[in-house]
Amino acid sequence: MKITTIKENRDFQRLYRRGRSFVSPVLVTYALKNKHNNLRIGITTSKKVGKAVNRSRCRRVIRAAFYNTGADQSAPYDLIFVARTRTAYVKSQEVEKAMREHLKMLGIIETS
Repeated sequence: MKITTIKENRDFQRLYRRGRSFVSPVLVTYALKNKHNNLRIGITTSKKVGKAVNRSRCRRVIRAAFYNTGADQSAPYDLIFVARTRTAYVKSQEVEKAMREHLKMLGIIETS
């Protein structure tokens, strides 16, 4: 299975309205089961995070953390990761730790 990205605004809005949210100081995760048989992810960074350089770094850090979690790619979930202001100033390991906690609560990755 391949991880696809969420690009449509209506998909983002659906997750914001109906999805479960998990909050940490460096990351917010929205999750909702989908009808596809694969994992879809989206990453959002607002202008509150900073200028374009900071927003791009946040996206890179979140993407790297996600691929390091070893999430089950066949899980039928839509995930949106929202960068917080602190995300631009921390290492990807810290973001990965928060992301693992969120994904464990959902059951996408097994507890170890």
